Amino acid sequence: MQQIAQPQPVLESLPARRPKAACTLGIIGGGQLAKMIAQSALQFGCDIVVLERNDHSPAASLATETVIGDWDNPDSLLILGSMVDVITLENEFVDAGSLAALERFEHPLWPRSATIRIVQDKLLQKQALAEAGLPVPGFVAAHDKASVSAAARQFGWPLVLKKRRNGYDGKGNATIRSAADLDAAWAQLDGDKNALYVEEYCPFSSELAVMVVRSQQGESVHYPVVETIQQNHICRVVKAPASVPADTAALATNYARRAVEAVNGVGAVGVEMFLRKDGSILINEMAPRVHNSGHYTIEACVCSQFENHVRAVLGWPLGSTAMRAPAAVMINLLGAGHGLGTPHGLAQALAVPGAHPHIYGKARSVPGRKMGHVTALGDTVEAALANAQQAADLIQFGGKS
Repeated sequence: MQQIAQPQPVLESLPARRPKAACTLGIIGGGQLAKMIAQSALQFGCDIVVLERNDHSPAASLATETVIGDWDNPDSLLILGSMVDVITLENEFVDAGSLAALERFEHPLWPRSATIRIVQDKLLQKQALAEAGLPVPGFVAAHDKASVSAAARQFGWPLVLKKRRNGYDGKGNATIRSAADLDAAWAQLDGDKNALYVEEYCPFSSELAVMVVRSQQGESVHYPVVETIQQNHICRVVKAPASVPADTAALATNYARRAVEAVNGVGAVGVEMFLRKDGSILINEMAPRVHNSGHYTIEACVCSQFENHVRAVLGWPLGSTAMRAPAAVMINLLGAGHGLGTPHGLAQALAVPGAHPHIYGKARSVPGRKMGHVTALGDTVEAALANAQQAADLIQFGGKS
């Protein structure tokens, strides 16, 4: 009896089944920090879901999915929560009250909304640090102009008037050198609408920063103390390690660890400080996230700040922060003008031995906008700086539409 061959299924026509990821990580915000977090999570087989206001953020190209929505809207946050195993943030500007909705519905969020609530309000942040016995510049709330005048009698001129929320890269700060500057500074920061506070002016010899990564269980690791150099209130250069005595580095590290503990931070936290001429240190600000002062760790350290952040928020063991070379320097690449975000001179920069350019993939260049960075390693900070600067000088953004 003749047998009739049965048709074989055409396997190629069936949709491929996506393998289950090690974890699905949700990131609130889709900028360059989210992109670099995603790059580290992908190496562990994680899927990435980003919540952003548009679908063309730098992190979107790496995300399995992008949720389009307002990160201050609890409904958008809950949609993200329903799609992922763990949620983290790339910035501290998300409304803490909205973040609390994720916790009410038992979506794992690291750092916690209580941490964000303290750190995103710089007055509450300063109060928390002071209550922990950490050194900070003198400060008081600025409810009105009379409060600023009273602060001047307490601290003397000059003073720094600051927005309590949503200030970064110098935006939201105004230096008041005498009573004659008060009205202009108050108007600049729109003090009749925005909550403000005032700090005593702190002369310093250099600015330092320490990245601390803290686990859910309270264990922590720290990266080397670095020196940061600002230009127009924007970080331009990070030198690792900072050229400071060992006891100064130890003191800065101690302060950074205690600061993170004071706000119960989990994940990567950047702590910025002032080193004064007498060798004392004051904490300036902290950011409960991966931070610009730690970008050099991608090439320079065994485990980068981004990888360690992923490890921390997923509850995995933290990695080594040891440097792979004696020194490293990172230089931020800023937009030189308005135009497309396409880098000019990248090929030439790639020819510089030992230079590692990172381009963030932002659609548009704006003067002063962070468009990328370059890192170089070396036997000395000076050698690393020379290589990084050579490559950075070759890359330009803006000027062409």
